[in-house]
Amino acid sequence: MISRLLGRRPSARDRRDPLAGLTVPDGAGLLSCRVLDPVNEPVGQAEFTVSDNNGRKIVSGETDPFGMLVAMVPFGGYRLAISAESFSPYRGNVSITDGGETAGVGDITLQVAPSLPLPTPGDWEIEPAHSRIGFIARHIGLARVHGRFDNFAGAIRIGETMEQSAMHVVIGAASIDTSVQMRDDHLRSPDFLDVDKYPTLEFYSDRFTHRGGSNWSITGALTLHGVTRTVTLDSQYLGIGNGMEGETRAAVRATTELHREDYTVNWQSMVARGIAVVGSSIKIEMDIQIIPKT
Repeated sequence: MISRLLGRRPSARDRRDPLAGLTVPDGAGLLSCRVLDPVNEPVGQAEFTVSDNNGRKIVSGETDPFGMLVAMVPFGGYRLAISAESFSPYRGNVSITDGGETAGVGDITLQVAPSLPLPTPGDWEIEPAHSRIGFIARHIGLARVHGRFDNFAGAIRIGETMEQSAMHVVIGAASIDTSVQMRDDHLRSPDFLDVDKYPTLEFYSDRFTHRGGSNWSITGALTLHGVTRTVTLDSQYLGIGNGMEGETRAAVRATTELHREDYTVNWQSMVARGIAVVGSSIKIEMDIQIIPKT
């Protein structure tokens, strides 16, 4: 179809070539390959980047559901980088020459990424000085509001396997901070968090689910504004390291999205009253470090 739109009659070679529908101009070629896992299953939505020898990005994209990667580039030498969740990145050299319209690299097999060492079983706690619990919301559907909670504490019991672990986090509702005093006072009021009546937000979970590589789902109960709902944290485990004083610590990054209506904070009624401080959906972003409990 593309050939007809460009006024070019398909050739015998076109009819044999599965990539022939992608008509290439003079001086260019099609880079194509399949991206597979170690058991030869296709890796869909793997991200790829084709760069020149100076490191400048020429083209990027994702593989299709069958693991196919196709990119149209001028003749020349390039660096191909491929990455996918739970796999080690691939980097290699490719060359597109004047020997034909397509350059099939063949199959590229991604290797499973090595697992990071997990925290040892036992009791751990959040280290507030190197942790952050923040959020992003829309202001009247326009600009984004960034905020955080300054006071929080948490205990984590690491089981013999991570799936046997549990955690409990308590956040001081009055510690909300968006860097605007008037807005913060309003967020603490009965219109929103009602901190006098509900002084804390609490999250408890005993469902840790491995999603491959360094990715985990942590599902639990969040109590906010006197209402408890099930919430899942999309979490990336960052590994174990040592602090300045040699103490062992582990780090994780997690995100989730909350809807204020789920916690009886009625957004529509506030809009009707002219109180539209933040939108109804709020993205939570956490960077957490934990240390062994002493």
